[in-house]
Amino acid sequence: MRIRPAWPTAHAHALPRGLRRGLTVALTLLLLGPLPGCREPVVPPGAPTPWPAAMARTWQWQWQLTGPLDVTVEADVFLLDPVRTTSTETAALRARDRRLVCQVRVGSAAATDPDASRLPAGVRGAPVPGRPGSRWLDVRRWDTVSPVLADRFRLCRGKGFGAVAFDDADGYLHRTGFPLAFDDQLLFNRRLARLARSLDLSPGLVDDVPQVAALAPDFDFAVNQECVRRRECAKLLPFADTRKPVFHVEYAGDPATFCVTTVGYGFASIRKDRTLDAWRDPCPLP
Repeated sequence: MRIRPAWPTAHAHALPRGLRRGLTVALTLLLLGPLPGCREPVVPPGAPTPWPAAMARTWQWQWQLTGPLDVTVEADVFLLDPVRTTSTETAALRARDRRLVCQVRVGSAAATDPDASRLPAGVRGAPVPGRPGSRWLDVRRWDTVSPVLADRFRLCRGKGFGAVAFDDADGYLHRTGFPLAFDDQLLFNRRLARLARSLDLSPGLVDDVPQVAALAPDFDFAVNQECVRRRECAKLLPFADTRKPVFHVEYAGDPATFCVTTVGYGFASIRKDRTLDAWRDPCPLP
């Protein structure tokens, strides 16, 4: 930071010597002292733990959606269900300086969702395979679905999450019952990223690998399932190459084998059971 005098230098020489000396001392203290813009942000009680994405590339992570939450897992980042996770649990994690990511299904809705009644039948489409009671949403109906999703994001923030990962953000790849096109999904996902940021949440993309190249500038991190098995890890490099974290999981295979590939790409990788309980087998950091 360069501080310019408030008057021309020639005028400063015309000042009395004592005043010039005092001015010099004052400027020196200003330059050496902490500047307001350089201080660590003060996080008020109840606010989300800060999400410095530039640092997150070196973090270990945990993804748990079932079973009793294990807050003692040695991971920097926890990806959790915001409805199932209690404020007491998030407070315990934040007390240990853990970063919290809430997983929100943005492209589908389940009959058991607390806000299910807010989504009219006209925006609910075909059933989601493997998830009884869940149906795809017509993401083209932004004015209808966005208020519901905004409240889901507010729930995350209220519980102390600092980031949100968008699940089911790839309806255009499935039989949703709606004619969703590539560009429809692209527009929806970008709108979601802006909505999350407006609520002080860092946006993350779950899967949707075909759109990674287009969406990486709009998102702070990616969550990927089985890029090794699917042979598509290289498609996630638009995140890794810009030093944005890629939180990656495999459900099969030996970590000693797949870690060589994913850690080489700069991903934070773990092996998990598909139930996504507390068990994990992480890849070592480089």
